[in-house]
Amino acid sequence: MSAFWLNEEQEAIREGVQRVMAGFGDEYWRKADETGAFPEEFVAEMAAGGWLGVAMPESVGGAGLGLTEAAIVMQTVAQSGAAFTGASAIHLNIFGPMPIVKFGTQAQKDAYLPRIISGEDKMCFAVTEPNSGLDTASLETRAERTNDGYRINGRKIWTTSAQRANKILIIARTTPKAEARKPTEGLSLFYTDFDRSAIDAKPIPKMGRKAVECNTLFIDDLRVSQDALIGEEGHGFKYLLQGLNPERVLFAVEAIGIGRIAIAKAAQYAKERVVFGRPIGQNQGIQHPLAKAWAELEAANLLAFKAAALYDAGRDCGAEANAAKYLGGEAGFRACEASVLAHGGMGYAKEYDVERYFREAMIARIAPVSREMILNFVAERVLHLPKSY
Repeated sequence: MSAFWLNEEQEAIREGVQRVMAGFGDEYWRKADETGAFPEEFVAEMAAGGWLGVAMPESVGGAGLGLTEAAIVMQTVAQSGAAFTGASAIHLNIFGPMPIVKFGTQAQKDAYLPRIISGEDKMCFAVTEPNSGLDTASLETRAERTNDGYRINGRKIWTTSAQRANKILIIARTTPKAEARKPTEGLSLFYTDFDRSAIDAKPIPKMGRKAVECNTLFIDDLRVSQDALIGEEGHGFKYLLQGLNPERVLFAVEAIGIGRIAIAKAAQYAKERVVFGRPIGQNQGIQHPLAKAWAELEAANLLAFKAAALYDAGRDCGAEANAAKYLGGEAGFRACEASVLAHGGMGYAKEYDVERYFREAMIARIAPVSREMILNFVAERVLHLPKSY
């Protein structure tokens, strides 16, 4: 990608995803939001097109492309009107398996990755816990050694798509925090079967994205074999860090995509809605909030793709990725708010879709890291101010 526009191959990626999304219109996503039915048909189409493996190595059936291309795919999905219902349905497939790619054995890669790319295996990622939140070093779920592997006990929360998963990537403490050299050590990562006799997954009712559920997991004596361990025991936190920056970039571009479809819908409505003998889009009170939203989205987008380019070049992108997630989440939400307000009373009606975008846009302001923690990161790492917590 040039600094400011897509190259021919990247444009072809965007157009290819747009062709898939053309088969899933507003009514499809509206129904998913109302019923809570997972968008299986959409995921199957994306898997059939090879899009789930856009960033996976070619050696295991992926496209071998970078974060930039993955971001194009995910933004195109969100911007189609699928919003986070569509994006979150496949988000985990894109970079979630990266710990296996980077730290798994060749046998693990060959066994696990092709089945994830094809959609044959459906994984969930269990990290967050009720008592630790963003303080990953304080995770309490334990993985204790047995004669043939490990036994895992504990709780996880906000685990996405656990209702349909047959595989789980889970981080657990293998060395008690008090005995580890550093709090971030002694955590290990495992990829194993989602054994429902040992894991009880309870969906969490929430304000939006009903079709892609989040769960509280209650794990009671989950037995995993030795070969379920990814990489070295005790290094799981380090492995998690490898995926944080890509995840922030993807959340940023998805939020920006939602903001773009929101203001596009608002602009169309403003041209058609006539009040007092003139289209409301002729009024600056309607024009200016939408124009401001467009400007904010485009600025956030530049930083997001700069972060992706840095990542693909093997350069440090922590500050850019975090700031892009912050700016993308905020700009996406403000664009959705402006869209709802431009629609007036109809913005509150489900048939116009913008209220769904507005509810889902909140996700990127909260997950996978809070705005405040991003500002802490920038203050400490860029401005070199003392740590506040």
